[in-house]
Amino acid sequence: MRCLITGAAGFVGRPLVERLHRESISELSVTTRSQASAFPGDIRHFPIEMTEATDWTPALEGVDVIVHLAARVHIMNDRAADPLAEFRRTNTAATLNLAEQAARAGVKRFVFISTIKVNGEENDRPFRHDDTPKPIDPYGISKLECEIGLRDIAARTGMEAVIIRPPLVYGPGARGNFALLASLVRKKLPLPFASLKNRRTLVAVQNLVDLIIACMAHPAAANETFLAGDGEDLSTPELIKGIAAGLGVKPALLPFPPALLHMAAKLVGKEAVYQRLCGSLQVDISHARNVLGWSPVVTPREGLKLAVR
Repeated sequence: MRCLITGAAGFVGRPLVERLHRESISELSVTTRSQASAFPGDIRHFPIEMTEATDWTPALEGVDVIVHLAARVHIMNDRAADPLAEFRRTNTAATLNLAEQAARAGVKRFVFISTIKVNGEENDRPFRHDDTPKPIDPYGISKLECEIGLRDIAARTGMEAVIIRPPLVYGPGARGNFALLASLVRKKLPLPFASLKNRRTLVAVQNLVDLIIACMAHPAAANETFLAGDGEDLSTPELIKGIAAGLGVKPALLPFPPALLHMAAKLVGKEAVYQRLCGSLQVDISHARNVLGWSPVVTPREGLKLAVR
């Protein structure tokens, strides 16, 4: 099996390529945005700028499976004049251009890494793979539109489309809110989260990589949608304690009324950050368990230690 990994130099791409290469799971080709990324000599590397007009012909030669990671990712303070148009340009139009060319080139399966934001932002019960999508922000909307387009291409051409929707992914080199929280814990700063009773599903990059590999070859994965997760949900205080254990420090958790904490976040314009750190978002991964026989390979405690080591 020959696999093409797009976005191979990214946060998920690198560990995926490393494991596939180390375990000789697949003959590999990769794409990145620049020439600079170093890969072993037996991996074909194509520096490609992904647009809605990109010619993918050289990279698609002989490819059986594509794992598509390249994307315009979620941006907290997006300064684009029209964020939705920018997300659609890369996450929808450019991706569907690749998928159309892949189908014509005889690629058998297209594994698309989407986002749990397709389901929504918060929930009072775990999101399921077959829930009606309710994306709110431009990033989630662009990913949903791409999912719809991929299913249409699959129906027209016979190329199998597999969709994976991960929640927050953490691991070595993680950025964003996870990196911010880890930095605060490392500095032993007092954190007013001890009273929070929220529940959040996260996914360690090792678990996401393992699910992607399962979706590359498992016959039952064809044209299915899977939600990713660690199989064990954490509250924000539990997350902080796990990060602290990995760092070998004692967490400085202080009690503070959640309602007042939320109000303070609104007053300083940080409600979005508050929701991502303190709100609840749970994911039901039973579909992946039942269809693929898949289970997470690391626990949240193990994953957090690896992430901050």
